[in-house]
Amino acid sequence: MVPQGPEGQRPSLLPGRSPGAGKGVGRSPSDRLVVSKYTDLALPDNPKLRDNITHFARALRRSGLPIGPGRVQTAIQAVAVAGFDRKADFYWTLHAVFVNRPEERQVFAQVFRLYWRDPRYLEHMMSMMLPAVRNVAEDKAAAAAAKRAAEALLDGAQAPDLRSQNKESDETEIEIDASQTASTEERLRTLDFEQMSTDEAAQARRMLARLTLPVKPIATRRHAPDPRGRKPDWRRSLRAAARAGGEVRALYRQTPRTRWPALVVLCDISGSMSQYSRMVLHFVHAVANRQGQGWAKVHAFTFGTRLTNISRHLKTRDVDAALNAAGAEAQDWQGGTRIGGCLRAFNVDWSRRVLGQGAVVLLISDGLDRDDPALLAREMERLHLSARRVIWLNPLLRWDSFAPRARGIRAMLPHVDSFRAAHSIASLEALASAISDPSDHGEKARLMAALNAE
Repeated sequence: MVPQGPEGQRPSLLPGRSPGAGKGVGRSPSDRLVVSKYTDLALPDNPKLRDNITHFARALRRSGLPIGPGRVQTAIQAVAVAGFDRKADFYWTLHAVFVNRPEERQVFAQVFRLYWRDPRYLEHMMSMMLPAVRNVAEDKAAAAAAKRAAEALLDGAQAPDLRSQNKESDETEIEIDASQTASTEERLRTLDFEQMSTDEAAQARRMLARLTLPVKPIATRRHAPDPRGRKPDWRRSLRAAARAGGEVRALYRQTPRTRWPALVVLCDISGSMSQYSRMVLHFVHAVANRQGQGWAKVHAFTFGTRLTNISRHLKTRDVDAALNAAGAEAQDWQGGTRIGGCLRAFNVDWSRRVLGQGAVVLLISDGLDRDDPALLAREMERLHLSARRVIWLNPLLRWDSFAPRARGIRAMLPHVDSFRAAHSIASLEALASAISDPSDHGEKARLMAALNAE
């Protein structure tokens, strides 16, 4: 039970201040928006608040948040000391205890909304756990982290038996032949990374580890002797004739030498790219550690507010250890975005080292930048001139109504060779066929036409 103050009021966090005083101080506009989103939720009528907080913490732990018994006890004490007379106060008190990283905010918000009684939302999440039959479940895309929250709260629950319900009702029973439905892996191929549950994300990472990214060799200006070559080797032929007294006895031939290009990955790790960046880096790790794909070297950089070279971390065979080391190296994970400044740092410090020998650049970003558009356009042009090909992977292309309206996207789009989506396993599989095809431009032509028409 929460201790009661005079006249049944709970004590406030600071002495001499009423509960709820100074709300909103030090919070970002997005945080205040989340508060308004959850103010219509009713708190449980069960007075056993200590037990409810404990069960709520268990749901958060099943959703992936690292919560132990110590933090549960701290949350109970925090609610007892701070008190609350508004639902927003209760939300932010628990938020302060259980949320440590930016990527945990959405998971906490969804579990809080489900657990502390929003019946209609819970009903929608229950429909997500049923077989995906059109017109049976609500035709509505789940918000980010919503499915993980539903799985955490419905852990161990069985989906209702639709056939038994149909038998009890007066409606005509409809049998559905599911023998031709897609397998789990086939469904995951087209599922948005942001909408995956915890188990689905783990399975998707295993599927990404099996993907390959083969590339064709590059013909160089140097030649090698080849009896079947199409080009005559005049120097070798004349030298042989000189040794034979000027008589040409054989016409030697040669063929251009080939070499493998390098792959350079520039991955945006800002807050809006969190889930997509993690999946793409799993894919890049698999490419960097698989022999026989043809890449001479694989260089990887992350950027948010600063540029970080994580190439040596990706050489670690264990993917979890590699990405943990990369995350520790990149201090701006889940931060802001300064694409122009980071590209300038890459062009100045790294381009001559890693972009030689016809390197292919994969740029993974949503293009939402806060830098000067002129700076971004100038650095993108310099990057484009230094690389053999620049392929931009943007998760925002998953929307059919996507248009180049953001300043950063307008500045970057003219300076890429191909513009493709990167929101699912299928989109990364399509990259394998496009990376060696110089004629592949993805969606660039369509978007450039829309940009020029304005």
